[in-house]
Amino acid sequence: MPITSFGGLLNFAEKMEKQDMAFYESVATNPEMKDFSDLFHEFAKDGKKNITHILRTRRENVTEMILEPISDFFREPFVLEAGDGKNMDRAQILDYSQKMEARAIAYYTQGAVKIKALPEVSQALKLAGKKRIAHTKKLSGI
Repeated sequence: MPITSFGGLLNFAEKMEKQDMAFYESVATNPEMKDFSDLFHEFAKDGKKNITHILRTRRENVTEMILEPISDFFREPFVLEAGDGKNMDRAQILDYSQKMEARAIAYYTQGAVKIKALPEVSQALKLAGKKRIAHTKKLSGI
């Protein structure tokens, strides 16, 4: 399914952040990852911040959203089946986390390019992507 509008771009970002946040919250309670529970709580908190920032960006740019179409941008490459961190072992958690982060980085990077006509929105997506890059670096240290 194509993403054809500013609203669709940010709606999908919000959905992705909520899915990832739920996973990280479930991982934080997994006994296999108890040594890293604070890190996964931090990742979930970052997701909440990204959602807040995305929603504020949508509200502040609502008049422009009608005017700026998006073309050749599709959801399919960024769809990832929700994982349950409570029922995974350490290797599965780290693998799935890396997949989530790679997907988010790619989405925010490509989305920022697609919406570059609205610099505030593009910047918001880049900021969310930078947080995800930081997550990837922290995950590689586990």
